[in-house]
Amino acid sequence: MAQSHITADTLPASAQQPVSALTISLIIFALAVGSFGIGTGEFAIMGLLPDVAGTFDVTNAQAGYVISAYAFGVVVGAPVLAVMGARFRRRDLLLAFMGVFAIGNIASALAPTFESFILMRFLTGLPHGAYFGVAALVAASMVPVNKRTQAVGKVMLGLTLATLIGTPLAAFFGQILDWQYMFAAVGVTGALTVLLIAVFLPRDEAPVGINAFTELEAFKRKQVWLTLGIAATGFCGMFAVFTYISPIVTEVAGLDLAMVPLVMAVFGSGMIVGNIFGAKLADLSLMRTIGWSLLVYFLVLVTLSLTAHIPAMLFLCCFLIGCSFVVGPALQTRLMDVAGNAQTLAAALNHSAFNVANALGALLGGLSISHGYGYASMGYVGAIMAVCGFAVFSISVALDRRDRQVGSLAVCPAE
Repeated sequence: MAQSHITADTLPASAQQPVSALTISLIIFALAVGSFGIGTGEFAIMGLLPDVAGTFDVTNAQAGYVISAYAFGVVVGAPVLAVMGARFRRRDLLLAFMGVFAIGNIASALAPTFESFILMRFLTGLPHGAYFGVAALVAASMVPVNKRTQAVGKVMLGLTLATLIGTPLAAFFGQILDWQYMFAAVGVTGALTVLLIAVFLPRDEAPVGINAFTELEAFKRKQVWLTLGIAATGFCGMFAVFTYISPIVTEVAGLDLAMVPLVMAVFGSGMIVGNIFGAKLADLSLMRTIGWSLLVYFLVLVTLSLTAHIPAMLFLCCFLIGCSFVVGPALQTRLMDVAGNAQTLAAALNHSAFNVANALGALLGGLSISHGYGYASMGYVGAIMAVCGFAVFSISVALDRRDRQVGSLAVCPAE
């Protein structure tokens, strides 16, 4: 595994000074509340699209544009905000990003027209990736090197809890009341996060020697691109299954529509398990965790397509697909290792890559369905892309080995 390039100059001042275990826990809790709000706001809308369509008198397909608008905001906002914020204090960045997220969700709830609603969803998506990137850097900087991924995993635990608790609750109350209340609640969660960060996260110093140009250096690093490629290609299957989970449950497994939330809860449970235990495995061996996760993920996806008509197997496969979220914190840490001084940009780009996987999964899954392969083929689609992701992973490992060999020859030249 490549050695970490994080230096004292790239860490916030709060991380360079002794911080109590309680303070670290409170900071990570504050950051996790933000990730819970982001996860709820991103996914709950999927169960409320018919309500949105009815409010604005558009079709369900047109209502789906709001999801695309948010995802596009994430992809665009992550690199742009990371580069623009390179010279600012990380505490200030977190407050600003979550402040925009809170305001954007409240504005979404108040949007008078469908066009303005789409615009608000795009603007709300802008700070998504940048927030997670900076939050991961702050969390990792406060713990020993051998516990970095676990710290990142705890921040992202809020995102996984959102799939299990926040999303179903938001969708439920959004249907009983109005979908606007869901966005208002997410906005309040964002405002609470701002308050918690302001109270618990100590003031830090602006990074020394870091600016927009040093952040852009990330784009010159092959390993950064390869790591992003693993996320963007290897994990399309999770999003393909997630996008078409409702017809898979009802038409393939023959279950009642009321079982869809239960399947989603099982999926969310898997994400939590993968996030917690996977982070510990990644701290023991980062690259092995990523590689084995891709292999197991491939087998699970193939099994899903073969056995989705059996309800028990569908539940099991959805749980295991959720467990594949182990790679979220692992890839985030990998980017910290290979990004040099471009820490903020690289960390933020991780979430852009996963949103690319989201878009590709839905697109490729749709193409498979349109060509007559059926909803059960989502597993095969994901398995093919997992092979692509493993190929990118293999190239990354090979380059690591080559660089180590070259480094060894440079240190100990042949006589």
